[in-house]
Amino acid sequence: MNKNETAIVLIEFQNDFTSEGGIFHEGVKTVMEETNMLANTEKLVAQARKEGVQIIHVPISFTENYKELTNTPYGILKGIVDNNAFQKSTWGVEIVDSLKPQKKDIVIEGKRGLCGFHSTNLDFILRSKGIKNVAIGGFLTNCCVESTMRTAYENGFNVVTLKDCCAGLSIEEHNNAIAKDFPMFSEPMSSTDFISAVTSEEDLVLTGKAYE
Repeated sequence: MNKNETAIVLIEFQNDFTSEGGIFHEGVKTVMEETNMLANTEKLVAQARKEGVQIIHVPISFTENYKELTNTPYGILKGIVDNNAFQKSTWGVEIVDSLKPQKKDIVIEGKRGLCGFHSTNLDFILRSKGIKNVAIGGFLTNCCVESTMRTAYENGFNVVTLKDCCAGLSIEEHNNAIAKDFPMFSEPMSSTDFISAVTSEEDLVLTGKAYE
């Protein structure tokens, strides 16, 4: 896996999820603790930066009145509106301090829904950087991470999902997504296996795919 053609895509590592006092933190806290996902991601990002692997942050944000959304939101977006989550200019929308973007990181703007590609220029940036391999982690395992994974797969990228760098609202949902859904659209890997593959001088051959 050529590190110059590889990016780590971090989905919504924002205070409303990651931090005590965040609007949805209590919902994901149990899974975060069970998978140790925040510490795993911090370690992975630190190692990846040393290797020159591109770090891409994909936060979600809305104006105070959520005018970017339909007047009658439903599903998970209704939950965001009803709880006044991820509002611009609030502490909750900020990327958690331990993963604050650094100079060479890229922060994608415009995420208003579930998929990291749909309302943003993520695809354009990946292609303009010559990225072929994307490794995805973040929140929620079976929602925004899964939606972004599926689109990355459909768009022709080599997709890795970082199974110990994700969290959902329950361990059952998290585990089911990793066991049943992730293998259909990606190569699920631990963060340690992924960074070892990136830093190895040998080609990485995975089930159904060969990474050069």
